[in-house]
Amino acid sequence: MNREQGLAQRRRELVERSAAQRAALLAAAEPLVRKAAVVDRVVNYVRRHPGITSAVVGAVALLGPRKILDLGARAATLYMLFRRV
Repeated sequence: MNREQGLAQRRRELVERSAAQRAALLAAAEPLVRKAAVVDRVVNYVRRHPGITSAVVGAVALLGPRKILDLGARAATLYMLFRRV
């Protein structure tokens, strides 16, 4: 009986340690899970709207990223102005 009790005690300790390690892994992986969820949403959007994605890629290719950012900044400014009115 003594050996069985020792084995049972050892098993409980291992199960507790395993649970603690599992919790630590989940906590450490949380930032990766959030980033993966963001990437997943972007990929799903691109898959659902291939026309919009093609138009954006084409605009960047034709105008260049700098020009796109300038136009985006102007559009955001106009949007904020019209929103206040």
